[in-house]
Amino acid sequence: MELLELALGLLILLCLLLGMGLWIAMSLAFVGWVAMIYTGQPAGQYLASAFWEATGSWTLAALPMFVWMGEILFRTKLSEELFNGLAPWVRRIPGRLLHVNILACGIFGSVSGSSAATCATVSKIALPELKRRGYDENIAIGSLATSGTLGILIPPSIIMVVYAVAAEVSIVRVFIAGCLPGLIVMLLFSAYIVVWALLNPSKQPPMEPRMSLWEKLKASAQLIPCAILIIAVIGTMFVGWATATEAAAFGVLGSLILAAVTGTLSWTSFVESLKGATRLSCMIMFILAGAAFLTKSMALTGIPSALAEGVVYLQLGPYGLIAVLTVVYVILGTALDGVSMIVLTTSIVIPLVQKAGFDLVWFGIFIVLLVEIAEITPPVGFNLFVMQTMTGKEQTEVAKASMPFFLMLVLTVVLITVFPQTLVTDLPNWLLAR
Repeated sequence: MELLELALGLLILLCLLLGMGLWIAMSLAFVGWVAMIYTGQPAGQYLASAFWEATGSWTLAALPMFVWMGEILFRTKLSEELFNGLAPWVRRIPGRLLHVNILACGIFGSVSGSSAATCATVSKIALPELKRRGYDENIAIGSLATSGTLGILIPPSIIMVVYAVAAEVSIVRVFIAGCLPGLIVMLLFSAYIVVWALLNPSKQPPMEPRMSLWEKLKASAQLIPCAILIIAVIGTMFVGWATATEAAAFGVLGSLILAAVTGTLSWTSFVESLKGATRLSCMIMFILAGAAFLTKSMALTGIPSALAEGVVYLQLGPYGLIAVLTVVYVILGTALDGVSMIVLTTSIVIPLVQKAGFDLVWFGIFIVLLVEIAEITPPVGFNLFVMQTMTGKEQTEVAKASMPFFLMLVLTVVLITVFPQTLVTDLPNWLLAR
């Protein structure tokens, strides 16, 4: 009972600090300090060691590299080339150019690693083009807002790196495990667009004239630079030629070359990309450091182990635990960003998940999918903010347009929970065992 009162008190204190507008990292560290006082341990000594261990990690070196790669690509013509290269191949499918939203976000997400960057970059090109051709605005907005979340599911992903570091699992395994779920999400999104198009033929423009195979191939030549970059970044990790950190360095070099080739690399864009990457990387690392200190203090109080024993006592079973965690993360997603969701909960949730017998790599993909859902959940859905800014519509309108795709994400969570090995863990085990 005493530990329960302590846990509730610390939770209330954290909510108060966050509600007052204190930085997330500072809030986490302060709550950890209070917990340390309760245990009677030297808080300053543990604070210093936790901050050093959390930020002085070679594994974490991949994070700023992937962030910088995304910042560089955000300033290139890649999204325009993706749209033009993919459009000829979907002209005869119901929904036509709406499928380009899904494909372009999936491909751009695989090299940017950022949900907001993927959503903003592809939307900047796709929305005016779709509107000009007479496509329904709601389905266009909904598909772009949700497809932008593919940037954190399809590797390399900043969120995946954060989870892997926090949970102490292999970044490469988590990256590989995200491939099939990412493909499933893209297929479900496209399947919904096909069904919508068949039910709403009047909300689509007339069929465009056919293109010859040569014309399609010529247009798709614009995809070659992007394909080379994807192979360089992801392929080297999958075949074991490079670690995640080394692959990230290759990605930065490749993105700089791509920017130079497309004529978008200037001293101004280079400095701006470096500034943006530095700001975001420092923010994430500061949050991770605060969370690491809170994790140490929580372990010393005995709260995580007590919670694990409590879950066992409740006899929820594996699916019961997953159902509860899904509700908790969806609620957290209404107020927190993805990085904060992961670092705030890892110290408490990981012992519960391990006690229930779940694979931590699988759980990483599970959390990433829930973070995707959070990205389009009001009031703090980052992708909703992006689309609201780009369209001038109210957030409620954007959220309503995203609802069908939101349900497709929920369906993906159900599928990976029912078939965890087939859809998530078998692929990294097979590739890395070779």
